[in-house]
Amino acid sequence: MIKVLDYLKSLNIENNDFLIYQGKHYKVKDILDFDSKIDLSPIHQGDVVALIGDFTPRNIYLLLKLIDLQVILVPLTLDTKAQHATYIEEAKINVVIDETGKINVLSSPKSDPFIDNLRAKGCAGLVLFSSGTTGKPKAILHNFDNFLKRYFTPRKAFVTLSFLMFDHVGGINTILHTIFNKGLIVIPSERTVESIINDIKKYKVELLPTTPTFLRMMLMSGELSQLQTSQFSSLKLITYGTERMDQTTLDAITKILPNVDFRQTYGMSELGILRIKTEARDSLYMSISGEGVEIKAVDHKLYIRAKNAMEGYLNAPSPFDEDGWYNTKDLVDEKEIGNTTYYKIIGRDSDLINVGGLKFMPADVENLVLQFEGIKFCKVKAVKNPITGEYPELIYQTNDDNEIDLKELKQYLKDKLPAYMLPRKYIHQNLKIGHRFKKL
Repeated sequence: MIKVLDYLKSLNIENNDFLIYQGKHYKVKDILDFDSKIDLSPIHQGDVVALIGDFTPRNIYLLLKLIDLQVILVPLTLDTKAQHATYIEEAKINVVIDETGKINVLSSPKSDPFIDNLRAKGCAGLVLFSSGTTGKPKAILHNFDNFLKRYFTPRKAFVTLSFLMFDHVGGINTILHTIFNKGLIVIPSERTVESIINDIKKYKVELLPTTPTFLRMMLMSGELSQLQTSQFSSLKLITYGTERMDQTTLDAITKILPNVDFRQTYGMSELGILRIKTEARDSLYMSISGEGVEIKAVDHKLYIRAKNAMEGYLNAPSPFDEDGWYNTKDLVDEKEIGNTTYYKIIGRDSDLINVGGLKFMPADVENLVLQFEGIKFCKVKAVKNPITGEYPELIYQTNDDNEIDLKELKQYLKDKLPAYMLPRKYIHQNLKIGHRFKKL
């Protein structure tokens, strides 16, 4: 496998602006210059190395250099510091580079069948932890050499705001795609609505990759219209993924930003990066493709088989069946346009609510609740009931914690939903948002 840093030098882009971090512009050569400033002699091929922090100039260099050293890289953030001891054990980490750049060798390399296989091949590895919203976080191991292949095909790059996190496949993809395609990355000063909007305006950002939850936060802030004035019209594209988008939010935000394209992303850390084509900027239907990628839906459940899927979990049984298919556990609607199948995610199979044999998805209720004035976030979930089996419960958060008229909300839903879909319990509280800006 070609060395990443050597490849970047061969592109003759050392004097290209690559990064804006804390208001300072960095050229590619500034990143490459770290090669003579950081002593990585304690680290050896095959070590499992935790790199802690965010997308700083130093950490971007270390990310690239550690790939060249053929280590098994585990990017972590300070937001998950309470879980680091567990991650170190689960991923067999034997070296830690902390947020100050200090290298701590914890032990000699540990054995694991999947890791040992990469070591024998002389391949770099990448370990990503799942969010753990439905159980213990899984340690997902990729062959980094396979992961990198897609970036050697030239593609369009934008002035991109690096919103997605250092420990997320989308965040890693953003950085690698941009540097390989001679683009410019803007590291946000803070991941707040006000800061993100200010950074977009100040640095003329063209692409914002983010999450539906953060887009909802931007929408409810009332500040989005700033990005559509002639003075601040740099923004061309918003991509969203990592969780299901609701149609209510998408309709509202595409209306406020009529000159911005919106594209859905989709994938699992287990499957790497998939190629997604959105039917239209205001549509939740998408096609899924990619080299060596196969798709099928069985009983509305989406299955994917991918050539460049993960090597395996380091702390859990394999999720693939004997033919290599991965059950995403996402339920989908399908439609054909020409020779292309488009899918819309309607929820997870575990989310399905069954009230006396009548089944529905939480999204069917949530989309209506989000249209009620003053609602910022909501979540509908099933609660066990000895008579009907289950009943729906609604948890809702109001904008700026303002009160709403609960009687009006109940009547609003009663006018629009059949009786079995009406929430039996209403809870007004703030919903938990994880460090990756997904509702928990």
